[in-house]
Amino acid sequence: VARPKEGSSGTAGTSSLSAPDGSLVRMASGEQAAAYIRRLIFDGELRQGTRLPQDQIARALGVSRIPVREAVVALEREGWVTTRLHRGAFINSFDEASIRDHYGLFGLIYGLAIKRTIDRNDPEVIAGLAGLARKVAATDDPAEVQRLAVAFSSQVVEGAHSPRIPVVLRAMSALVPGSFFEMVPGAVPIEQKGLQAIVRAAKRGDAEKAA
Repeated sequence: VARPKEGSSGTAGTSSLSAPDGSLVRMASGEQAAAYIRRLIFDGELRQGTRLPQDQIARALGVSRIPVREAVVALEREGWVTTRLHRGAFINSFDEASIRDHYGLFGLIYGLAIKRTIDRNDPEVIAGLAGLARKVAATDDPAEVQRLAVAFSSQVVEGAHSPRIPVVLRAMSALVPGSFFEMVPGAVPIEQKGLQAIVRAAKRGDAEKAA
C-alpha cells in the first residue's frame, strides 16, 4: 500500500483501503464510519498527518458523506483526527506516547471511580466485584475475559455514583478495535492479576491501593 509521508495532505486511491469488517453492518451509519476509520488508523493504513479520504471511506462503506461527517465529529472529540478549516480532517499521532497517554487517562478515571466506590462502603458492590474477578481468574477465553472485564469496569463506575465519570468515559473510545484480549498478547493474565489486586485492596478499604 502506498502511504503518503507524514504531514502530506495526499490520499491513496480507494483500492488501497481494506474492506470494512462484517461486524460493522450491525451499527448505525455514523458509528459504522467511525469504527472503520479507527480500524484503518490502528492498522496503519491511515497515517499521522495524512488527510482523511472521506469520499473513499463513504464509497467503501456504501454510505453518503453525511455519516462520514458525523464520524469525523466523533473522532475529533475522541482525539483521532483534527479538522483544519477549509482543508479537511487530518490523522493525529498514533504512537507509543499517545497510547500510553490514552490508557494513563483511563487509569486515572477508573482509579477515581474505585476510590468513590470504596468510600461508599457498599458490601454488595464489593462482593459483586469479587465475584467477577473470580470468574476472570477461572477462564483463559479472551472473549469471556472481555465480557467480564467490561462488567467489572461498569460495576466500578456504577458503584461510584458519580454522574461526571460516565460522561468523561463516553468521550473516550476504545483504542483497540475488536476484542482487546484477543488482539493484545499477554493481556489476559495481566487482567486476571490486576482485578484480583483491586478486589483485595477494596476489601481492606484501601482506596489508594485499589486506584
